[in-house]
Amino acid sequence: QELLVESGGGLVQAGGSLRLSCVVSGRSFGSYSMGWLRRAPGKEREFVGAISRSGGSTYYADSVKGRFTISRDNAKNTVYLQMNSLKPEDTAVYYCSASARRTMVLTTNGFDYWGQGTQVTVSS
Repeated sequence: QELLVESGGGLVQAGGSLRLSCVVSGRSFGSYSMGWLRRAPGKEREFVGAISRSGGSTYYADSVKGRFTISRDNAKNTVYLQMNSLKPEDTAVYYCSASARRTMVLTTNGFDYWGQGTQVTVSS
């Protein structure tokens, strides 16, 4: 059982930036593709983006493309979500997730492990 712990959430004004981090316990981090998802108040969980095991491939939802960047440091067992040009509609709890599947998971389903989430609030 892997443990995923997110950090870096907070309150930011519209147009600002935040960087979320997610540290994964265990020795298998490099064998997982990683994803970020979010849940806004009263809404379904939404896929934000994903990164391959090596970090060589990334994929983003249209709603964040060009503003958010996912990266990973396999030596530190950490995946990052850099969020720029934040909008009030980005307000949500953000979750990192890990998948042991061969291919990247590009939806809200298919992840094997989840973090507890970190709150991001963007004020207008």
